[in-house]
Amino acid sequence: MVRAARLSRAKGSGHRYLLPAPLGPSSEVLVATQELDHVAVGNGRGIALVAPTSHIDWLCLPRFDSPTVFGRLLDEQKGGTFAFLSPRSAEGREPDGDPRTSRQAYVRNTNVSRIVVDDGDTSWEVIDFLPRIPKGLGGQASLEMVRVVRPLRGHPRMRIVFDPRPGFALNAPTLVETAVGVEVRWAGPSFHLTTNCPTAYVLGGRELTLTRTLWFCFAYGQPSPLDTLAAVEESLSLTVQGWRAWAKTCALPGFHDDDVLRSALCLKLHQYTDTGAIIAAATTSIPEAIGTPRTWDYRYCWLRDSAFVIEALRRLGHLSEGELFLNYLRNVVESGPIQPVYGIDGARELEELSLDHLSGWNGNGPVRVGNAACRQRQNDLMGEVMLCLDTLLRDPRLLLDVESYWPLVFRLVEESIVAAPTLDTGIWEFRSLLRPYTFSRAMCWAAIHRGASIARLLGKAEITARWAAVAERERAEVLTRGYCADLGFFAQTLDGRFPDASNLLLPMIGLVDAHDPRFLSTLEAYRSLLVKDGLMLRYRNEDDFGETTSAFTICSFWWAETLALAGKLDEAVAVFEAVLRHQNANGLFSEDVDPRTGRLLGNFPQAYTHVGLIHAASTIGEHLHARSGGLRTWR
Repeated sequence: MVRAARLSRAKGSGHRYLLPAPLGPSSEVLVATQELDHVAVGNGRGIALVAPTSHIDWLCLPRFDSPTVFGRLLDEQKGGTFAFLSPRSAEGREPDGDPRTSRQAYVRNTNVSRIVVDDGDTSWEVIDFLPRIPKGLGGQASLEMVRVVRPLRGHPRMRIVFDPRPGFALNAPTLVETAVGVEVRWAGPSFHLTTNCPTAYVLGGRELTLTRTLWFCFAYGQPSPLDTLAAVEESLSLTVQGWRAWAKTCALPGFHDDDVLRSALCLKLHQYTDTGAIIAAATTSIPEAIGTPRTWDYRYCWLRDSAFVIEALRRLGHLSEGELFLNYLRNVVESGPIQPVYGIDGARELEELSLDHLSGWNGNGPVRVGNAACRQRQNDLMGEVMLCLDTLLRDPRLLLDVESYWPLVFRLVEESIVAAPTLDTGIWEFRSLLRPYTFSRAMCWAAIHRGASIARLLGKAEITARWAAVAERERAEVLTRGYCADLGFFAQTLDGRFPDASNLLLPMIGLVDAHDPRFLSTLEAYRSLLVKDGLMLRYRNEDDFGETTSAFTICSFWWAETLALAGKLDEAVAVFEAVLRHQNANGLFSEDVDPRTGRLLGNFPQAYTHVGLIHAASTIGEHLHARSGGLRTWR
């Protein structure tokens, strides 16, 4: 963190301010460690990460995959931020003995953040949201973020840090005072801050006394239409109502319902409203492990992750997200060969580059944009897509024309038949380790097996028989060669000897029963081989970057779910609740956890992890109700 630098005023007409260059080595620097303790707010077009100190540490507009405009998360000095700070604080860090405290939480059942700052004799609150106004059965999302600052007690003193750095902070923008606030000019379309706060306090960073409600609308392209306090308050009220209306329709499992609902609201943030694409996470380059180059850009649509997200929301009664994703799926699949990941607009090429001018999260680089996984061969993805497709096509609440999806089904199955015996990079996207991965082969079976079921539904007898026969051969291949009898577990590869947590999904896709002795022995083996400090690693063998040390959090939720399926219900509850203790204070998870320290690592918030929470809670909840005799009764 760096102490606030004074803005220099440029010559010329109007009030134009150039943001300062990063401070040099002689500047006073406060050493700090960032944590993933943020709230995520969004509306289907953007996601902002707001720290408990009120800093906006992450915001990309006009899309999830746009360059950052506030990117302090990836460089505390150069990334850019927007905050409301106590005069005594230095960029949010309080000196010893300072009475200031802040509490952050979601406004209940919404994706709206509320921070309450207590500064001894005074206090104030900060409300953050991206407008999502109910419209018909959906919502209307605008390209802006709104901040409301209200005094709660006394007359608080504060200062504003407004430091936008568009374009991944490659060049300092020019800040121009306007009649309604500030225009942020840079190489791309302008950003506009509309506010009722005197511009001098915004641009000068000087202290002010908070005697009334202040509002700040930060918009892309043109000034916000919200130009009065009444308009801002109405937008906030409608956004809260819209989120609560969506939350009301969640069918909860009766087990850790608050956590399930927060996970559902988090997943909803990840779907891009314009196309139906679902991103894996809001951020890029939060490292999977400190001191490693395992930094990746997750702001794109992986078909695998998306299929899991759609299924999680479907289990909770939300189907419109699946309908929207099906439109995206058809568009991208029909554009050429199927690939693991696409841009949110369907782009096929996601060139991977490093932004060397940014230091990275806590100094851990490289910072990457783009993702080379778009060129990988991942044979499992047809299976996940087919599972999702089959479930949606059979749901009577969705009036889908099954026959119209037949060309897509046929293609997915035929490509799975061809891909099944070939080598691939697997679910964990190994960059150079082409192998016959057990999970990939199992998912090819799933695609063929479900395809045969759809063919039977449509009365295509000849194709049904052919695909069913192939599916049976593929299942036998996985059960025979995927299970290592002398070690007692399903291995990472056919005829292999390494454990792999992805095989915990085998009973969930129906390939093997969870009570099968081979799977029960796998559970026992994985407990000793993959579990570290109560959390499950993906695998133990070295990959392209050496040894993996962090626990991939969804694997621990898979572990809890399969324990429930295998009848080990009390252990399943214990594992689930142990994993739950690693969520941040706002109920959000990243991709990974350091088992030694419990620190959240990896991109954030991670959709896949919240899917695992929902699936595990649903399965454990059903089994608990059945054991107590309360299934389908008043609870």
